[in-house]
Amino acid sequence: MPHVLTLIFFLIVVVAVMTWVVPSGEFERTMMQTSTGERSVAVAGTYHTVEKVLDDGTDLRQGVWQVLMAPGRGIQSIIEVLAFVFIIGGVFQIMTRTNALTIGIQKIVNKLGAKEILIIPILMALFGLGGSTFGMSDELVPFYLLIMTIMFAMGYDSMTTFMTVCLAATVGYAASTINPFSVLIAQGVAGIQGNPQLIFRMVQWVIMMAIAITFVTWRALKIKKNPEKSITYQDDLIKKQEMSANIDFSQEMTLRQKLVVAIFVAGMVLVVVGLVKFGWYMNELSACFFGMGILMGIAGGLNEKEIAEEFLNGVKDIAFAAMVIGFCSGIMVVAQEGMIIDTILNALSGLVANSNNVMFAGVLYAVQSLLTLLVPSSSGLAALSIPVMAPLCDLHGVNPEAAVTALQYANQLTNLMSPVAGTTVAGLAICRISFGQWWKTIWKLFLLLTVIAIIFCTISAGM
Repeated sequence: MPHVLTLIFFLIVVVAVMTWVVPSGEFERTMMQTSTGERSVAVAGTYHTVEKVLDDGTDLRQGVWQVLMAPGRGIQSIIEVLAFVFIIGGVFQIMTRTNALTIGIQKIVNKLGAKEILIIPILMALFGLGGSTFGMSDELVPFYLLIMTIMFAMGYDSMTTFMTVCLAATVGYAASTINPFSVLIAQGVAGIQGNPQLIFRMVQWVIMMAIAITFVTWRALKIKKNPEKSITYQDDLIKKQEMSANIDFSQEMTLRQKLVVAIFVAGMVLVVVGLVKFGWYMNELSACFFGMGILMGIAGGLNEKEIAEEFLNGVKDIAFAAMVIGFCSGIMVVAQEGMIIDTILNALSGLVANSNNVMFAGVLYAVQSLLTLLVPSSSGLAALSIPVMAPLCDLHGVNPEAAVTALQYANQLTNLMSPVAGTTVAGLAICRISFGQWWKTIWKLFLLLTVIAIIFCTISAGM
């Protein structure tokens, strides 16, 4: 596969070519008070075509110069979202530096003792919360080797390790509540304020995680009873010989690390209250997370230089994701300048005009799944697709939150099975599990989760 930025730039070129061959047109728009606040919405039945060269001489056909300007203009058009992304990256790097999360998990494992089976649901709930609240993804890498040794010692296999870590975080990420890289960015692009379906999202998280945890726990007990039934049994024999059976669990969680965890939890509660009660948007959320970062750095014993350096390291780590978002916005800039977005919307709305909410939700989900194969990043996909999907919801007369719900599930569940999803590929590589083994183990659960996700999208559309 080409680099993701290469793919996105190629899409910019494709859309530019489309501005020469696809008719330009527009809907009339009006400000309307909706369940998600006042928004500009397209008025159904008002679409009309326009000439490629306007009366003032403006040529809607996008050329080489416009293509080269598109990434920069895309970044400018979504600067509020990018500022939020950079701050989030810096803040979570500060928390990572304190090592509070890793030591906390080690302490949980220690305290369970003989109730070892509870390790699986507890760890999966924690990783699921991480995915749902702060988009835990790349941070999973150090946990595979740590938890694999624990699982081997308890009589489970490497597949149990991978599912405990990656499956839990990915399902939690899919059932996002306040994940800044999924729900909050998608809502920001769509102009939805205050996370109006937050309670419903919490219910979704509980249901999806309960299904995932039940499946993994049931399978783990079956493998412990008969290890030869594990699809990775022969491979695990080699892994066990190579890995040391000992992990240093003697590290105590310091008072400073406990304070860091307490500040993080308090910050997440404040974010929820701000979203629900005060309708916070990007600037308020950025302020809250930035304050959390400063306090976690101080509580973790970092001096002012270390806090600043770790923040900048986090910004550097998240720069790639930010560029993906900016480049995807460049696609929309070219489409908007060529006035073909409403033409595409009109065609899509015609396809789903007589469909019920179930069929409409299925179309949204299918489109987002296909786009995920090109743009695995949830934030990048939001910048690429939500400017079209949210107005499509308006035209169909359903809640635009359906577009956000479809994005979060289609993106992450597709990534769970995709060979171009970095998080999944990295986890399988560390656990030394082939994609064939993974697909054979998970396909039934994947289909079940997909059906439930589409049901959630349908409910979201009708709320």
